Formats: sequence, C-alpha cells, structure tokens
Amino acid sequence: MNLKDKIVLVTGGASGIGRATAVAFAGNGAKVAIADIDGRAGEETLGMIQQMGAEGFFAGCDVASVADVKSVIDRIVSKYGRLDCAANIAAIEGTPRRIDQVPEDEFDRIIQINLRGVWLCLKYEVVQMLKQDSGGAIVNLSSAAGLVGSIRSPAYGASKHGVVGLTKSVALQLAKNRIRVNAVCPGGIMTPMTERIAAASGGTQAQLGAAHPLGRMGQPEEIASAVLWLCSDQASYVTGFAAAVDGGLTAM
Repeated sequence: MNLKDKIVLVTGGASGIGRATAVAFAGNGAKVAIADIDGRAGEETLGMIQQMGAEGFFAGCDVASVADVKSVIDRIVSKYGRLDCAANIAAIEGTPRRIDQVPEDEFDRIIQINLRGVWLCLKYEVVQMLKQDSGGAIVNLSSAAGLVGSIRSPAYGASKHGVVGLTKSVALQLAKNRIRVNAVCPGGIMTPMTERIAAASGGTQAQLGAAHPLGRMGQPEEIASAVLWLCSDQASYVTGFAAAVDGGLTAM
C-alpha cells in the first residue's frame, strides 16, 4: 500500500496494535506521529521507525485530555503542515467482573479512555482535516466485543460498541467532505493487553486463541494491515465500515 509522504497520527503507539500500526505506516512511506501516555515505550517505537529510515516523532498524550489531544495535532501541523490519516488505537481493558462487582470509577475510566478518548481524537482530527479541505481517512479501534456481547467485561463491551456507533455516525456526517471514517474490530491479538486479560481470567493466550475458529490468536501486524488498507486509496470507496479481523470469532 503506497502511503508515501502521508502524514499520520497513531494513538496508543507505544505497544501492541498501536506500535505495529505505527511501524507499518512508516514502512509504507508515511511520516508518523506516535502518541501515547507511556513515554519510554513510545520513544522505543519512534526508534524502531527511525531505524527503518522513516520520519516521525513521539508526543506524550493522554487521549482523555483535550489539551493533550489538541497539542499533538498542533505539533503535527506545525511540523508537517497537515494531517492526512489517523489511527485512534489507544485503549484500556476492563477487569473480568460481573456487572454488580464493577466499581463505578472503573466503568468511568474505561468509557473515558476507550470511547471519550476516541471521540476527542476524532473531533480534533476532523477539525484539522476540514480546514485543509482535502479529505482524509480515520480508523478507530473497536473490538469483536464491539460487535457481540462481552461476558468478560460489560464496561469494555459497552465502550467498544460505542466506538462502532460513533464511527458509523461520523462517517455519514463527513462523507461529502471526503473524510472516510472506519473501524477495525480485532479478536484476540497477541499483545500485552490480552496477556493481562488472560492472566486475570486464570488462563493463557493460547487458551484464548483456541476459542477462535482459526484456532489461534492474531498478531498485531494483522490488525495493522487492515488499518493501513482502510487508510489507503485502495479503500477509497469504504466508509462507515466496522471490519471484523477476529479469526472468525463473530461468525460463530
């Protein structure tokens, strides 16, 4: 996929799917702004990109903070003059609990990061793209738990269903502005997050993978490929789409 010289923002780029996506964009010619709350790991991702001979920068960012989100986008525009694509990937997991056992502050934090954080990033990415009047492409990270019920964490499932609804609604609003908005809905992926989820559930990633029709966990790079395709001109007629990249999980 030719994304040469595209200016791209990747939130949650310090690890997992976000890191794989940032590296994949860089490998396809894009200039990548990596945003994450984890400064050390974010700089590591930047180092990986620079070792490839690609260009980019890291910015510390809490996606739940309006000031942080606006600051990152301002920095992108100051350095590169525009924003072409964005991948809103930053998210947190919920603790496996029945609804009556979920503390109110945990529910609020999950919604704050996974849904409000995507909404904030989406809002200010769109503000910039509308100023440019040259279209754009945005991909939001949902989950298979955004397409079906989540017995593990109702709060997480609610946040990811919200991302799908937000994506479809904004896609309709912006279609005439040539700004395409899509979502990717992964199944179980080999990331630090799913390692924590497996441990909290008393299982292993291999056991989680066995529950998928393909019989395995996915790799972060497989999700990154879907994100890149949706941002590329090859997907120029695709908007408002929630792509299940889940090893067949939601087909069951």
